[in-house]
Parts: sequence; C-alpha cells; structure tokens
Amino acid sequence: MFRLVYKLSLLIGLFLLVLACANRGTPSGGEKDILPPQITRSIPENFTTNFQGNEIRIYFDEYIKIKDIQKQLIISPPMDPEPEITPLGSASKYIKIIIKDTLEANTTYAFNFGQSIVDNNEEIPYPYYRYVFSTGDYIDSLSVKGSISDAKNRVPDTFVSVMLYAIDSTFSDSIIYKKKPKYITNTLDSLTTFSIDNIRAGNYLLVALKDENRNFTYQQKSDKIGFYQTPISVPSDSASYNIKLFKEELDFRVERPKQVAGQKIAFGYEGDAKQMEVEMLEKNSDDFEMRLTKDPKTDTLYYWYKPKLELDSTLFVVRNRLTVDTLNHRFRDLPKDSLIISKTSSKNSGFDDDFMLEGTVPFVDFQESKVKITDSDSIDVPFISEYDSIKNRYTFKFEKKESQSYKLELLPEALTDFFENVNDTLNYSIKTKAFDQYGNVRVTLINAEYPIILQLTDDKGVVKYEKFATEPRLFDFRNINPGLYYLRTIIDSNGNKEWDSGNYLKQQQPERISYFPDLVDARAGWDLIQEFILEKTNPDPLKN
Repeated sequence: MFRLVYKLSLLIGLFLLVLACANRGTPSGGEKDILPPQITRSIPENFTTNFQGNEIRIYFDEYIKIKDIQKQLIISPPMDPEPEITPLGSASKYIKIIIKDTLEANTTYAFNFGQSIVDNNEEIPYPYYRYVFSTGDYIDSLSVKGSISDAKNRVPDTFVSVMLYAIDSTFSDSIIYKKKPKYITNTLDSLTTFSIDNIRAGNYLLVALKDENRNFTYQQKSDKIGFYQTPISVPSDSASYNIKLFKEELDFRVERPKQVAGQKIAFGYEGDAKQMEVEMLEKNSDDFEMRLTKDPKTDTLYYWYKPKLELDSTLFVVRNRLTVDTLNHRFRDLPKDSLIISKTSSKNSGFDDDFMLEGTVPFVDFQESKVKITDSDSIDVPFISEYDSIKNRYTFKFEKKESQSYKLELLPEALTDFFENVNDTLNYSIKTKAFDQYGNVRVTLINAEYPIILQLTDDKGVVKYEKFATEPRLFDFRNINPGLYYLRTIIDSNGNKEWDSGNYLKQQQPERISYFPDLVDARAGWDLIQEFILEKTNPDPLKN
C-alpha cells in the first residue's frame, strides 16, 4: 500500500513539473489589433431627413479617440458657431456632437471626419467617415470633383480647402473675404483630388484656399488661393475641374518710418515697391541730399540723408503707382553706419558668374582707374563695371578662361560712400575650373509658346540657371555645376522676364509653369541633349 501511494505521489509531482515548464514565460496578450473600429449605430441614423434636433451620437464597437480634428474634420456647409464634439483627449465608445448653430431649412449637412477617428490602443483610423443629414425631405446628392495643383511648385500643399459659393442675390466678388462658403471639402494630407458632395443644383463660384487660419475666408497675407475663372453649374457636363493655387502679390502698404542709424531711416513695406518714391517734406537745409537703397534680405527701403537735420520730426510722402501715404517721423540721435565692403560671389566662379561688391553705405563715387584685374600670369584683364544704386552693388564683367586664377585689387579711395568714407586697399581672388569639371545641357522645346523662360532649379525651386527667348531656338546651359536639376518653363505672357502670379479680384490667373517629368542629370564632362515636349494649350486655360 505504501509503495502505491509513493508511486502516485511521484507521478503527480512529475505532472506538476511538466505543467510548470509548459507555462513558463509571460503571456502574449493575444494578437495585435489590426482592424479599425466599427460603427454599431447612430442616433439619428446616418442620412436622416427632416433633422430637427441638436445632438448626434455615433456608437462604436470599441473605445475610440479623435485625433487632429482641427485639420481632419470638415463640416459642409460650415457652422457658426462650430459644434461641440467629444471625446477630445480621452477615450469613449461614442462620439457626441452638439449643434449650436441655427441650421438652414431644406439643406443637406455633412460631417467629414477624414482619418480623425482612431481606436484607443493601436490608433488605427476609421477612414473617411461621413455623417450626413438633411433638414429637408431629401438628401442632396450632386457633387463637384476635381484636382489641386500648384501654379509654381512641383508638389501642391496638403490640407487645401475647396469651396463653393452660391451665386445668388447676396453674391459679390468680395464674398470670399467676408463670408464662409456654402459647401466645403478638404484634400487632407495625402490627396491632390477633391470631391464636394451632397450639394444642391445651382450656380457656384469654385475656389480653393490653403487656409492657414482655418477661418474659411481669404486672407491675402497668409493664404494661397486658386479659382475657376467662370461660374460653374451643378449638375455640370465637366467631369473634373483643376484649380491652381498661387500666392498673390500683396497689396502695397508702407509701414511707419523708423530711425535705424544716424541719417538712415527704414521704410518697411508689403507688395511691389519697384516704383516706390519717398519725399521728406521739411528738410531745413539748402544742401540737402538723399539716397534710397533696398535691404538685401527684407522688404525694407532705407532713406539716407545728409547733412544731419536739426529737427524733432518731419513728414514723409510715399508714392507708389496709385497710392500716396503721408507719414510722420520723429528723429533719433544714433551713430552712423560704418562702410563695410563685401563680395557677393563665391571664390570658385562659373564662366557666366560676374564678380560683385556691395557696401553697407551707398556709394557715390567710383574711380575705375584704381581698380585692376589680373590673371595668374599678372596680365591685366579688361573689364566693364556696372552700378545698381538700389542694391548698392558694383558688378565687374570680364572674360574668364578655364583653370585660371584672377585677382581683383581696389586701391585706396577707389570707392567713396555717401558720408565721404573711402576704402582701404582691397584684394579678392577668383578661380575657374577646367571645362571637363562642368556639365553642358541642351534643351529643345516642343509645342512651346513665346516669350518663354526656361529654368534649371534645385529640389526647393531655387533657380540656378535661366534662359529667356522670344522665338524658337535651342537652349544651351553651358559649363554648369554638375548635379541633378528640375527643368521648368514659364510662359511669360507679358514678356517681363519673370513669373507673374495671379490675382483674384482682377480675375487674373498666374502665368503657366510646366515641369519636365524627370530629373535632369548634368554630369561633369558630359553634353546632355534633352527634348521637352510641352502640352498644347487648352482653349480653357484653367484645365491645363
């Protein structure tokens, strides 16, 4: 009997040991959740008609959160005040919407949640959920579809708002500055297409905004805008509309003048200041002189004057095209700027790069006889100098040869500034590389319209090389730095040799830019021949 009990005990011990070994370790907790949350019911039901309440609840089969709702959620038509939506910052099994706005009669409303609804654990989104209801007897079912592009950049912005304004008795061209649209959608973070759904038949203005303030009205200073040139009819025969976003040139505005140094006053401005003129009304001096220069980095003009005025204050008149402003200025006693001369070009110069010198105080005299350019054999090199008074910049043009070193020497008193300061001896060196260290690119344009600008840019859109033409020809970019470039054309409609943006109130679209689809590889010692076939202009310029 004792031996039987002993064997049973031994068997039970071995069984428990095997069981313990089998359970050793930490439980896995099950498989990772890869499914989005699911909606179980809505109160009222989605696509409800004759909606009269002010509360909506949407229930899910698990705990959910709402993320990035400020960007993701689009309510069309917009509500003012905006509804209260929970949960925010916490988890719940339902979304509650409290409507605070007075809803329009016989109108279909849509809540487009984008990808803001995610499960509480893995944050897997319920993609692009729309809750729709109507205050009338039926749900509006018409839609407007299209795509967004950027008038200047290769890649358009994300989270672009696309809007419809009803053209009725209350419509005016300025409505985009003052009122929210009738219908709205958003391209969100990964789309360039849009669809404005659940709208009623009618005539509309179609506008796109990169709405930085998210107030659904156009702010010229901060927002990009795009618009369809003519009113659209819904339903429409057009399958798709393309809207090009652009940044308007700001309306001209000048800031109050500010004394920034002795006998130097700063005028900050917005917009185009190419024709800006500044006049001091009270000068109190018979030998008064003034100069205007532009800050190289900011939108600021500097007004330099001499002699020093014994005045507490004065008035300035600022004129620019059609605007005239009268501004008061109070003088301050500050030390004058010292003359500092610096070069703007690099030591290793391209064959088409001119050597340039700038000064911190306006130049008033240049003695060319006190400037000498020599090569590595100390042979004088002939040059031509040019002066830009607004930039306060001297440009020295001379023929460069490959694998050569040049020395530019300015003897004392070669340059005299506005306050009679002169330079000491200045020496600068310039080097060129061998031809085989550069690349050459020849471009042939097909279907081009002239005048045209052809540019090679970097990945940020900064222009590195540029050619302009008024008639068909070959475009040769010779001796350029090796690298990968983006190739683009600008149809320069007004022939001013620069890209002109659009303007909504003037109903002016930006000048057309076309990008070559592939990168251009300019290799050292290579001659690349590239054909660029442009799309033929569409009779409707907005569909290009």
